[in-house]
Parts: sequence; C-alpha cells; structure tokens
Amino acid sequence: MNLAIVTADFNSKITYKMEEVAKKQAVSLGAKIKKTIHVPGAFEIPFAVNKLLKDPEIDGIITLGVVIKGHTDHDQVVANNASKQIMNLSLKYEKPVSLGIIGPNVTRTQAEEKLENYAKRAAEAVIKMLNISY
Repeated sequence: MNLAIVTADFNSKITYKMEEVAKKQAVSLGAKIKKTIHVPGAFEIPFAVNKLLKDPEIDGIITLGVVIKGHTDHDQVVANNASKQIMNLSLKYEKPVSLGIIGPNVTRTQAEEKLENYAKRAAEAVIKMLNISY
C-alpha cells in the first residue's frame, strides 16, 4: 500500500517529529511512503489532500498538524474546518485519510506530550482502513 503524508509546517518542532514517528509506524506496518507534502498550516491540509487523492498511485493519506489554543477561538475554527474537509475528501474519493491533527484546545506542552500517540494512530488508521474487506 502506497501512502502520502501531509504535514503542517506551523508548529514544526512538533509536526516534524510527528512526521518521523508516522513514517516509522507506517513502514513497520508494511506501507510505503510515496510522497510527503508540507503545507503552511493545518488549515491548508485539505488542499494538499485533495490533490493527492487524485493520484492513482496513492492509496491513503496521513495528515499531521498541531493547532495550539490562543487567546481567541481561532484554534477551534481551524481544527474543525480542517477535519470536516478532510473527511469530506476521504468520502468523495473513497480513500482513507487519517486525522492526525492535535487540537483544538491544547497547549504547546500538551501537544508535545501527545505527538507520538497521534502520529502512530494516524498511520495505523489509514492502514487499518485499507485492510478492511468490503
């Protein structure tokens, strides 16, 4: 199975670690990472996902990002819209796309604590969906 990873550059100290964890997890489960795309932030992830889902060589996509709580509700708007669009695209193209976006409503410290678990689960989710018999 050929996977792509879309990683948000915003909060890169966390997301780049997530990317490494997700790659190792996917490979350990028998997948190949064919493409890795970096986008500015979590809000831009669906755009890259849309492009990648059109690629017949890509069977599924792992998305990785972090949306830290600030002084406004911006984190909720970004995370909620990104997750909704990711799911809509997955259904439209009938290919699994995992949600490896930490947030909303988390601090930087909480995100750092969750990065490994989120990254592993994001890789596992795509692979499990590809292995389901219909």
